[in-house]
Amino acid sequence: MEDDFGASSTPPFLTESLELAMEVENESSRPSCFSCAFDNQNGGRRFSAESYLASGSLKRVLLRLDPSPNDYEENTVELFGFQWVTETALVESCGFLFGLLRQQIHTLENLVQMSSSDFGQAARLHSEAESIRHQCLKFLHYVKVFIFRYLEPPKVENDGMLHPYEELEAQLPSVLVEELHALTVHTGHLCELPSNVLAAFTIQNQAKVFPPSWHLLHLHLDINWLVLEVLHVLGEKLMRQVVYANHFINLTGENLTSISLFEKHCGNLISDLISLAINKYTKVRPSEALTSSHYPCTCIKELWILLIQLLDHRNKGSHTEGFWSLMNTTLKNIFEQSSTSESVSGFEAVQCKDPLSFSWWIMSHLAPLYQFDRNGNLDEKKQKESNWKFVEELLKKSTDAQTGVLEEHLRMHLQCCLTLCSFWDFNLSIVTILWDYYSKNLNSCFTVPWLGLKDLANVSKTSLSMLELVKRCCCEQQIPSLYKSSNSYFIFLSILARIMKEENNGVHPWKQIKGRIYSKFHRKRMQELTEVGLQNFFNLFLMLAVIVETEDIVSRVLDLLDFLTPSSITMSRRALIWRGHFAFLLIYVEKSMDISALAEKISNAFREKAKEFLVTKNDYTQRQNLWTLLSTYIDGAQEVFETSCYLSLSEEKLLNDGFTMLLPACRGAELSMVLNFLQVVLARLRSVHERVSQGLQLGNTAPDAQIPLVAKEHHLAVASALWRNFFPYLKSQRMSQTPPSPQLADTAAGFTLLALDIPSKALSDLQPQPVLSMMRLFGWDDMVWPQLVSRYLSHLIQNSSLCEAFSSMGYTSYEALTVRSWFRCVLQMFLDQPSGALAKTDAERTVGKAYMEQLTEMTRLIFKLSEVENILLKANVGQSVFKQDPENALVQFIKAVGRTYSGLQTLPEKSAMVAKTLEYLGDVLKYVKPYLKAKGPPEGLQLTYWVIGCLVKFCAPILATSKAQQLLFRIVDCLLLPHSVLQQDKELPVALLSAIQESLPLYLQVIYRYTDKSEEAALATKGSCSEHTQESVAFLLKRRADDVMLLCSP
Repeated sequence: MEDDFGASSTPPFLTESLELAMEVENESSRPSCFSCAFDNQNGGRRFSAESYLASGSLKRVLLRLDPSPNDYEENTVELFGFQWVTETALVESCGFLFGLLRQQIHTLENLVQMSSSDFGQAARLHSEAESIRHQCLKFLHYVKVFIFRYLEPPKVENDGMLHPYEELEAQLPSVLVEELHALTVHTGHLCELPSNVLAAFTIQNQAKVFPPSWHLLHLHLDINWLVLEVLHVLGEKLMRQVVYANHFINLTGENLTSISLFEKHCGNLISDLISLAINKYTKVRPSEALTSSHYPCTCIKELWILLIQLLDHRNKGSHTEGFWSLMNTTLKNIFEQSSTSESVSGFEAVQCKDPLSFSWWIMSHLAPLYQFDRNGNLDEKKQKESNWKFVEELLKKSTDAQTGVLEEHLRMHLQCCLTLCSFWDFNLSIVTILWDYYSKNLNSCFTVPWLGLKDLANVSKTSLSMLELVKRCCCEQQIPSLYKSSNSYFIFLSILARIMKEENNGVHPWKQIKGRIYSKFHRKRMQELTEVGLQNFFNLFLMLAVIVETEDIVSRVLDLLDFLTPSSITMSRRALIWRGHFAFLLIYVEKSMDISALAEKISNAFREKAKEFLVTKNDYTQRQNLWTLLSTYIDGAQEVFETSCYLSLSEEKLLNDGFTMLLPACRGAELSMVLNFLQVVLARLRSVHERVSQGLQLGNTAPDAQIPLVAKEHHLAVASALWRNFFPYLKSQRMSQTPPSPQLADTAAGFTLLALDIPSKALSDLQPQPVLSMMRLFGWDDMVWPQLVSRYLSHLIQNSSLCEAFSSMGYTSYEALTVRSWFRCVLQMFLDQPSGALAKTDAERTVGKAYMEQLTEMTRLIFKLSEVENILLKANVGQSVFKQDPENALVQFIKAVGRTYSGLQTLPEKSAMVAKTLEYLGDVLKYVKPYLKAKGPPEGLQLTYWVIGCLVKFCAPILATSKAQQLLFRIVDCLLLPHSVLQQDKELPVALLSAIQESLPLYLQVIYRYTDKSEEAALATKGSCSEHTQESVAFLLKRRADDVMLLCSP
């Protein structure tokens, strides 16, 4: 019969054979062995150079090459201290040699009892134990070499007569089987070794001095493996003929052959390795299952790899069991043993309290070992044998309701399953099994009590976080960390996502599984879903929408949601549905799909709820419930705008007239949230519009060049929706009774810049110059709160595009009006402070910190204006002026204006400077009127008299001109001669009197200078007013100054 193993003289792997032949000269004569006493950082090796993998021992056995080509080439060989004829020793003295082997093992066992902590003694024992182990290994390797080189198949002469040696040689295979069997019986099971020997697995000694127990333990590993190697080499040499242990059979009546011994020993060895793994598993927590290996040292890991390589190699050429088959048999026996009180024959030592979890654990750790090649090198491209059939059985047990697997164990099981999916090929059956389980348990929370708050990581508060959570299932993850970061349902979704990305013979898995998924959601099932179930429902379909047919899935989800009766949908459940809706919108945006239909559906629902919110003013509970829903919409819409690349997917549908009803009904934090959303949309629209416009200007010819053209149309639609549905409310709030929110100024600035970018869509009452109209409304109107004005202008002063726009309009008063607003903002910084002495606290006596910071920033920006810089330059005032507090900076500016005027020579220049100064000042008395009317607060009065006093003092030549003298008279009348002063029966308020007394010198210096110095009158004649006018001004001022002095005197 033809040999399936390839029994021809030419090895099947010629390349590997040649490579090994070339390496022979460099090989060490030291026999291969198990050793974890090596530096695994040395050369990046994962196994010792003497290991069966790294030394090439396994490869030579599998390729039917000489096991040790450099060894046993002399006529004699030394074994156990005796010289033997190399070519005949095993035939003539097989039993004796194996007896010596057992004797050496016994000697090593005795050394274990003599272990000492004394270093000198320990070194001697190490040397002796190492020598014994070396002799044992040398003999077993010799057995392999002898079989390969010298053993001949039995020859039968015609007369049936054999030479005595030939007769012994013919019996050698049978004797070898008997001796190997006796050796395995003598050594026993690995797991039955004394505890002090098994404890040697944990020994880590960099000095390479090991106790006898370490050598004995590793010798047992060597013997267990070399028995299999010898039996394999024997079978190959005899063309896989069955060798019967005749003497053993005659004595015991039991059948023993080379094949049965190989299979039994493999079974026992795997059973022993599993037993060792079980002992290790008892100390492993479910959360650490994937990070805790099943082998106590690298030698056990190597032994597993050797078994995989050998068993699968034999399985390819015959009907012998492969590695997974033998593993499955062993693990099934563990299940049977755990379910009955009787122990199963051959597996007495294997006992496991949780065989199901252990099976998952051992499977997930064995599967990666298939990545190692015959040299012990990691080869991730190497084809891996799967074991899905057995895993499917495990999954059925894990998800069986009768088994009652807890969530903490189920997570670990699915972690292991996900790990196997990353190593093995496509398998749809596991998805079917898992979906049958989870479809029945959608309402479960899948939490682990002892994880506490960490287990709440899967709760999504926004649509984006909901989507991000699901997208984690669709990408490569650190599987070991999933235990605490994801529940078992999300791990199932990760498995499903991985399967959905594969193709099975050209057929997409989704086409095979979608009917089974959809069929679980009917009207009754949808109505049975709790809020948790609904969350799990969305998680499933969001994950599928990310990977497969998005539109089909979203359409089906909307149909399924229609099964829910409105009366059964609580506000929190509706908020969840809206979050899910927006999560689907985000998927559309990421895939550049138009959101028009989907956005209209959710925005119409928003409009209805906004209307309810408007009419529900006094019902606090109802408002809170509605706001939960409305804030969900705002968050979701904001995430859509922030995610969209071009805003070309009908995002404007989300900005409907529901906001015209929502804004008037908002209070405090509610309004803040809406305005923040509005600012984000404004900024995003401007940014994207600018990017698209630049792309069009560059003449982009790329395939997606049409996108900007479409985008621009949508940008106009978004801008129109913003002006129509948001701006009217903003405009109505600029003159509110209380200081407005800073966000109002920020938003108004955003609309101003939008008017600059897309002027055509501004409201009709702002046309034809919407930017100028916006500045008049929010920046230059004396009736608007200074807090709003200062913050609004701070956004715009340094905007070069805005400056260019005013220049192109020919509007030259832009900077002057801005300075006037700054002037007013500084003077009115105490406007919102209480005027009553009893009402004032320390905090109220000072300007709000935020407003002071805003004024300081505005001052810095004002001093950057070209007109202001020019004045400071002519007055020789340094730029460091603006670094002072706003009040002092304002006084320095007034001084600079006065100096600049004094330095002018021509009448037109002076006349223009007077006009510009009046434009800067505006109706300055109107700014301080609230202080004078309320006679407080003291800080406001002090600021008023001081600043205007400085104005009178440093700009006296300007105020004395015909254009400005009326302002000067009004200053004196309003500030120095208040109406209450004329009422002799009433005393001046303390705060007012104090302000007048402290600032009076500023006024009097100017008044008496004009009246006492005739030279000034002469000079004034050369100025902008006539001598008669100058004298009349001086006369009036002198008279009023005398009155003031009289009234202010004690």
